[in-house]
Amino acid sequence: MTNTRLNELIEHFADRKIGVMGDFFLDKYIEFDPSLAEISLETGKVANQIVNVRHSPGAAGNIVSNLVSLGAREVSAIGFTGDDGEGYELRQDLTRIGCRTDHLLCVPERSTPVYLKPRDVTVSGLAGENERYDTKNRRKLPENVEQQLINLLPEALSQLDALIIADQAEEENCGVVTSRVRTALEQYAANNPEMVFWVDSRRRIGSFANCILKPNQFEAVSAVFPEAGSNFDLKKAIEAGRILNSRTGKPVFLTASERGLLVFHDRAFDEVHGVKIDGPIDPTGAGDSATSGAVLALASGASLVEAALIANLVASITVCQIDTTGTAKSGDLPGRLKLWQSMHN
Repeated sequence: MTNTRLNELIEHFADRKIGVMGDFFLDKYIEFDPSLAEISLETGKVANQIVNVRHSPGAAGNIVSNLVSLGAREVSAIGFTGDDGEGYELRQDLTRIGCRTDHLLCVPERSTPVYLKPRDVTVSGLAGENERYDTKNRRKLPENVEQQLINLLPEALSQLDALIIADQAEEENCGVVTSRVRTALEQYAANNPEMVFWVDSRRRIGSFANCILKPNQFEAVSAVFPEAGSNFDLKKAIEAGRILNSRTGKPVFLTASERGLLVFHDRAFDEVHGVKIDGPIDPTGAGDSATSGAVLALASGASLVEAALIANLVASITVCQIDTTGTAKSGDLPGRLKLWQSMHN
């Protein structure tokens, strides 16, 4: 890819309307200073003292943040939050960055999913992050909410150039993308082949049809060879990518850590190398940022390989942002392309 071609694609980002449908979490950091710790008079246990609280959209919300940061014209959130304090904070965060939330249902009988991350401010880097506390919905999504999500799809899709489906919930039928919602999405994808439907699913990547898939190597192997467990090599991951591509009839973007992306299409695959980063990295949200870059590129007319390269460039920027779920700006991409070219030309 040349700088001219990259800039040509970036210029189109500002015309694109992208929807993100899936599980919106609140990433919440509670920062404490051990030097201020007190002892509870009632229990005798340590009472850590909070010095700062910060939060931002997580999971599907992190994809939204990256799309906005990369310069998409309009980004729409499709899913639900609870009618709780965390839901209020999440909606405020989404609105603040300019995301549309008119298709984000407020459901009183559900909790807003939260990744709660206690953090010791006296320890830099990932070492300062303590055990995480997660809030998830572990009961099946009520049928009336499920139907509301399906009913809003025609209007929502009519306003979009691409839809990213972020199936983060690991518990079956407990998140936004239930089996019924998935079936509806597959039908819309089949009826609109010119539109980008992109799926990132932690547990069910092998269950989607008619959509572009973005598994990592572990998710791909688990979907095709569940008996393999964690005992597999890259050859097995490549075989899994080929099979997923054959099943869906759509491209598969398989992330392979430092190797970058393997793009399966038309019974073949292309390996698109990543950007080697020297120094500390934080991989949190790297897959989400790669998704944002690839989908914006595809919706702007990029080829599959061009989209994969832009995904790698975006991810290489976000992993360098420590202690937070990072975002990339389109203005940072030319510099990253130059670095990539110096490594691979």
